[in-house]
Amino acid sequence: MEFLATAIGLSRAILIFLLSRILGEALALIKLPSILGDLFAGIILGLSGLHLLVPPEAVETLNSGLVEFMQSLSGGTPEQIFAIYQKDIPSLETISELGLICLLFVTGLESDLQEMIRVGPQAATVATVGVIVPFALGTVGAIYLFDLPLSPALFAGAALTATSIVITAKVLQDLGKLKSEEGKIIIGASILDDILGIVILAVVVALVNTGNVEPSKIILLVISAAVFILSAVLLSKYFAPVFDALIDRLKVSGGLLVASFIFLCFMCLFAATLQLETVLGAFAAGIVLGGTKREHEIIRQIQPIVTLFATIFFVLIGTSIDLSLFNPLVPENREGLLFAVFLIVVAIFGKIVSGFTIFGKEQVDRLAIGAGMIPRGEVGLVFVGLGTATGVLSNSVEAALILMVIVTTFIAPLLLRVVFQASSKSQSQLQESKS
Repeated sequence: MEFLATAIGLSRAILIFLLSRILGEALALIKLPSILGDLFAGIILGLSGLHLLVPPEAVETLNSGLVEFMQSLSGGTPEQIFAIYQKDIPSLETISELGLICLLFVTGLESDLQEMIRVGPQAATVATVGVIVPFALGTVGAIYLFDLPLSPALFAGAALTATSIVITAKVLQDLGKLKSEEGKIIIGASILDDILGIVILAVVVALVNTGNVEPSKIILLVISAAVFILSAVLLSKYFAPVFDALIDRLKVSGGLLVASFIFLCFMCLFAATLQLETVLGAFAAGIVLGGTKREHEIIRQIQPIVTLFATIFFVLIGTSIDLSLFNPLVPENREGLLFAVFLIVVAIFGKIVSGFTIFGKEQVDRLAIGAGMIPRGEVGLVFVGLGTATGVLSNSVEAALILMVIVTTFIAPLLLRVVFQASSKSQSQLQESKS
């Protein structure tokens, strides 16, 4: 039995990392976000594909070839294989949660608050509208057009607020627009968008977990989350020198990583005591340590942990997706498919409209700014993953949200290229006509 458990664990790790890396490399070759490789790996391995990695409740649907292979290796029975599999999946989910926390920690570390402040008014307008419009339209539409209960509707709205700064920054860099006025506004707005979105997510998760949606409870949670983030911003200025001085005194190798991880865990625990989601604590910890002189070194040291464990998080999301729910030939699926289309439209419209709210900037391409806010990427998947963990999302709602993340992540780089090329062409024609 011990050998069987080891064989199952190792074979699962090989499948997860090998397939996710192959697909990630393939997507990178065609200039598309490699993060989708993890999600697609999960879809291929999971309920919609080969059934090599499935949720505990679906363990009896495991690929028969895999079960026979494990039997031939160990001599175990199918029942023993199922029992070990059901026992080990929660451990895999715990590891993935560690990856999630570290991912949000790095997101906070990479949030350049000075750059956000520099383009302040424009970035704040874009981010605020880009959060409020999709959240309001998504939540209200889910309730009144698709009869969703309040909790899943709130999660759907929250997932629509996300913007992946990693994907947007990479596309802008590839286009040579990262330092352009549009690029600076997009990056600044994306940082603030992450802050606002994660605050909303923390409040929604807390409401669902407590089962209390009274207005007074909502107001209290919003204030707690806002104060928590503002305190982190202040700490980034005053605590950072103390942290640097502490690290200067450490002599044992690995001290920076261990100290950073201890602070990360402390902030997550502090957030939990305030009845806020731990991801808010992880993000806040990143903001605080982002003010230290060792910010880039912390990112360099913790990135391998993120690469390994966050991969498991995204793959596990993919394994639970049932693509058969989108088969339009099945009448019961059509409402779910319409809901996915609705989410995609709101996701794109809500960000595009934010670009046109900029004031006092006559020479910027507003459509490009809106398009740059569209990709949900890994941040959107974090929102969906936490929604699934609470148990309030049905399979069809979860699948619709993931489809929204995939479509927006694919379409944003393509749209940005088209918009910037059209803008450059029109500017060239204008200069030629003047000359």
